[in-house]
Amino acid sequence: MSTPVSYSLDDGIATLTLNNGKVNAFSHELIAAFNQALDQAEQAAAVVIVTGQPGILSGGYDLKVMMAGPQAAIDLVAAGSTLARRMLSHPQPIIVACPGHAVAKGAFVLLSADYRIGVDGPFSIGLNEVKIGMTMHHVGITIARDRLTKPAFQRSVINAEMFTPQAALAAGFLDQVVAPEQLMSTALDLAQQLKKLNMNAHKNTKLKVRKDLLETLDAAIALDKTISLM
Repeated sequence: MSTPVSYSLDDGIATLTLNNGKVNAFSHELIAAFNQALDQAEQAAAVVIVTGQPGILSGGYDLKVMMAGPQAAIDLVAAGSTLARRMLSHPQPIIVACPGHAVAKGAFVLLSADYRIGVDGPFSIGLNEVKIGMTMHHVGITIARDRLTKPAFQRSVINAEMFTPQAALAAGFLDQVVAPEQLMSTALDLAQQLKKLNMNAHKNTKLKVRKDLLETLDAAIALDKTISLM
């Protein structure tokens, strides 16, 4: 049986590949597999690369679960928010190699990483929650406010604006945009450079820099469990 997140480890670099249907939907099963893969990467003290399938990182949460009822939506978002918080405090660097579209939770994966590489092409990146009838959760607002530019934050969270890869670079969703055929080689080259960091210093500095954000996220995760999102 295939897993929704495949894991490979080579030369101190762990690659996590999302593979969950056409849009790599974030289900409870995918989130559990993602956490298990991060456990393995952390045990190996490996630099992490997260990627998807050609043309897409993820289209967001599993809508079948989100539409199953208010509590189902709250529970799935809580699991995804806890994963985002974990990514933001992961002791080794996390790179996202985004092979195309990154929508809603897919875009939040970008906003939860240490370095984000996207690809040129007719791809959409952004937070479409308001467009599909979801009031943006407190965790989403908190992460977006921290990682996006001020104008892009307002346009993205309130207006559900979607961005091309180049516009996503300016907005703060991405750090670099390359040709699709260069995506994984660029990510691997960067991972090799990040391997040279002192990982204890990286971890401690990350936690110091993001201390306020992580504390705010803890409160936001708890608050979101009490409020209907759909």
